[in-house]
Amino acid sequence: MTTPTAAPTPRGWRRLPVVHQLRQSVGLQRVMLIVGLVLTGLLLLSALLAPWLAPYGYGQIRSADTGPFGAQQPPSAEHWLGTTVGGFDVLSRVIWGSRTAVLVIVIAIAASLIIGVLLGLVSGYFGGWLDRVLVVIADAVYAFPSLLLAIVLAIVISGGQSSMIGGVLAAALSITVVFTPQYLRVVRAETIRIKSEAFVESARVIGASNGRIMFKHVLRNSTRTLPLIITLNASEAVLTLAGLGFLGFGIEPTKAAEWGYDLNRAISDVTSGIWWTSVFPGVAIVLTVLGITLVGESLNDLADPRLRTRRASADVTGDVAATSVVPGGALTAPGGVEGLEPRTEDGR
Repeated sequence: MTTPTAAPTPRGWRRLPVVHQLRQSVGLQRVMLIVGLVLTGLLLLSALLAPWLAPYGYGQIRSADTGPFGAQQPPSAEHWLGTTVGGFDVLSRVIWGSRTAVLVIVIAIAASLIIGVLLGLVSGYFGGWLDRVLVVIADAVYAFPSLLLAIVLAIVISGGQSSMIGGVLAAALSITVVFTPQYLRVVRAETIRIKSEAFVESARVIGASNGRIMFKHVLRNSTRTLPLIITLNASEAVLTLAGLGFLGFGIEPTKAAEWGYDLNRAISDVTSGIWWTSVFPGVAIVLTVLGITLVGESLNDLADPRLRTRRASADVTGDVAATSVVPGGALTAPGGVEGLEPRTEDGR
């Protein structure tokens, strides 16, 4: 008689966040997640490899071999996506613009995440008048649109004509102010729930300090839903940056590439039949927002335990149907099990 062997445990790389979610997904949900990951991966690769992928610099208007590029040149072998009204290469501007978008996302999300989590943790754990004040401030911040706040900060920081650092900081700071209340409310609600759990009470009884309880026990269990919010807020950050540039408060073209600014400069081209100066920056914005949104929505759906139930049911083989009790049939698995008698229709 052979001893059954235990099932092998999954490898460590299968438990990685993205890989684990991808293995959980099924059907259309998996397609959406894969498409989102591909589009987001292309954005990150373009941002990291921009100096090698872009044929020209973001502010370059002439080449040593061919001389000036020329304004509003159609797509050709020298300029695959044509040139803008300012004589910039469209392909290079689109690729370099991905780096600006990623910088805004990273700075805005990191700042709002740190501030929002800390404030939410303190507010939910201690409560009292501090909790009420922070909640009122968080509600008041929602009255300020992120784009309007970005315009004000752009004017304050650099007079409306921003360098790369000024434009990125203006957009990132405005997004930070708007996104911070979201993280504060989520962490606060989870902290209020977790601080009444038995393991927190036990830590308090044995003499653990408030700081140790907050950061060792409460914080780790109150931030599980934050990755879902981060992915959804990242797409809004891109739209805010694009809106800022489209309204003329963005980054100067000689300082950095920005998709919203290029769309603003291409408005007059559309009426003249020059389509390439507006289509490609617009497509870059749409694909970036679409990719990040698909990842966020997919992760949000996969957090639903009902989806995991459906996945578990789908993984069951057809042998289970043979074990069902059928009137007049035998309660046996395929191959038969000794000691079980067939049931009659009255169940005896």
